[in-house]
Amino acid sequence: MGKTYTVEKDYQNTRFDKWFKAKIINLPQSLIEKIIRLNKVKINRKRVKSSYRVKCGDIVEVYDISKFKENYRPKISKYKPSKKEVNIYDDFIIENNENFIIINKPAGIAVQSGTKSFKNIIDILKDTKYFVNHKPYIVHRLDKETSGILIVAKSREYAQLFTSLFRIRKIHKTYVALTYGKVSKLKTILKDDLVLYENNRKIIQKAISYLKVLKSSDSYSYVELNPITGRKHQLRKQLYNIGNPIVGDNKYFINRKLNKKKSKNNNLMLHAYKIKFMINNVQYNFKAKYNKDFEDFFKREF
Repeated sequence: MGKTYTVEKDYQNTRFDKWFKAKIINLPQSLIEKIIRLNKVKINRKRVKSSYRVKCGDIVEVYDISKFKENYRPKISKYKPSKKEVNIYDDFIIENNENFIIINKPAGIAVQSGTKSFKNIIDILKDTKYFVNHKPYIVHRLDKETSGILIVAKSREYAQLFTSLFRIRKIHKTYVALTYGKVSKLKTILKDDLVLYENNRKIIQKAISYLKVLKSSDSYSYVELNPITGRKHQLRKQLYNIGNPIVGDNKYFINRKLNKKKSKNNNLMLHAYKIKFMINNVQYNFKAKYNKDFEDFFKREF
């Protein structure tokens, strides 16, 4: 006699193997395939493939799998925010509804915990009133140094929806940046083959962004950017490639001394300013005011 499980709404349209790892036991893909071949799991009394998309209410029967041992998963420490940290996030909320929130992420804090960043937005949001009966789901990322609009879903269903919208480029983002030097107004599109290294493997990714110069002087430019692709550090790399790195960027710069001198006490001057998308024929448009550091630099130089 096997154990019976019912798929919850939160896992609607999730691949069966992912559901199995999350809800039953975390096994390598090869062992999940073996379990299916041995008829040790059925959905609605039928045998299915690992790629089957589960539906809310599906009945999953799992027979004796005691001989299969779970993958070791190192315990991940969670950041524990102070009460003060939790409360200040009221000031950054742009939109809050039953399915997602839009937050104006401050510069200098990571979206999620990583090897170099322990303090992060997601662990803080978990303790706020906005997620009392929900779990925050990441649907896209901003660099730690970048401020501005960040979408956080409140259910797996909406996380999958946003992920799909990003994949088919139905979510449109607009950034503003302050750069070194005078950017040519004739340059309206940036196309690059960006290089990324993963496990000592060189990966080349095509990157496309639209560019509009809003203001400029001999020393600085204020530009608007619309990324079409979503590569890591895309806008930072592309502006560096045309000889106009972003003010405050200590990773992609042309003259280290000049950059450090001019950007001292400044955050990275890159801000996710606007976002728009449509869900169920409803159009959503949001703007995020840039931070004081960005505003002060702009007023001082323009």
